Amino acid sequence: MPTIQQIAEAFSSHQFREVYDYLHPQVEWVLVGAARLEGPDQVKVACEQSLEQLSRTSTQFLRFKSVVGTDAVAVDTVAKYVDARWQSSFVRSCDVYEFVQGWLVGITSYTAEIEADDVR
Repeated sequence: MPTIQQIAEAFSSHQFREVYDYLHPQVEWVLVGAARLEGPDQVKVACEQSLEQLSRTSTQFLRFKSVVGTDAVAVDTVAKYVDARWQSSFVRSCDVYEFVQGWLVGITSYTAEIEADDVR
């Protein structure tokens, strides 16, 4: 079984399918300012939609930092996305993952598109 850090980092790096087996039956994903998803089915649908969109882009992580506690992990990232028309965008995100007995029970995601000048 992977560690909570490995599960969190897989999710934050868009390797969603690696995490599906560790979603608690009552998992909740809060996308701050956008949506609240409840249960593994809603989380998986959102992940699959995201993967479909990401299949048409390349992703480069410019920052990827994790802070690990006994039952929670925070992952702070900056990613550069380049689409099929070579248009670039930069997104800064922080995801907080909560675990109970190895199960992922909560995700809170904060995301914002940023300017290239703000990448550090």
